[in-house]
Amino acid sequence: MSPTKREGAPLAAGPVKSALPDAVRPDHLLIADMVREGARVLDVGSGDGQLLRLLIEKKNVDGRGIELSRAGVNAAVAHGLSVIEGDADTDLDDYPDDSFDYVILSQTLQATRQPKRVMENLLRIGRKAIVSVPNFGHWRMRSQLIFLGRMPVTPTLPATWYDTPNIHLCTIRDFVDLCDATGARMVRAVALDSHGQPVRVNAPWWFWNLFGAQAVFLLSRQ
Repeated sequence: MSPTKREGAPLAAGPVKSALPDAVRPDHLLIADMVREGARVLDVGSGDGQLLRLLIEKKNVDGRGIELSRAGVNAAVAHGLSVIEGDADTDLDDYPDDSFDYVILSQTLQATRQPKRVMENLLRIGRKAIVSVPNFGHWRMRSQLIFLGRMPVTPTLPATWYDTPNIHLCTIRDFVDLCDATGARMVRAVALDSHGQPVRVNAPWWFWNLFGAQAVFLLSRQ
């Protein structure tokens, strides 16, 4: 089937400082394209706030963030962003239903302890959810395992096996199965190759699973 047919109070923060990095992550640009102007957004696993800054500057969103790392929270707040310290596995339970127009989880799902529960919370808290995931089924991953006999290291999964925060690696096909298991409706889906360029839109899932280094999904409840 063609992918396109699937269908707390924040810390006080001042004015958002510009200073977007010269090279914005390709999945961040794609996420920004999926968010409507002026929306209320929660960025889960917001890191230093790079995506939030992009969304505020490009889409004028009312953006909030939650981040596990204290260093990440401090960096985000230093840029004038409303980000609090919290754990996606536990703290999302405290957010009421339909609190945001979009809840975003960018390259973070694989680092959570309970991916299915996190997905269910994203779809409960937001009217829509946007999730980007690295693809462990990419041909470079497979070739490193087969020919080198080692756990893969790539630009989208750069950490060594003993130093990685990722505990639930998945393929694009695995994530599609998770969408089915959580009752998520796929509004839009785009796979990106290792250069950050979109993989052929009307390609079947197996093609995306082989040549997509990562994928971004816009989801809603059924």
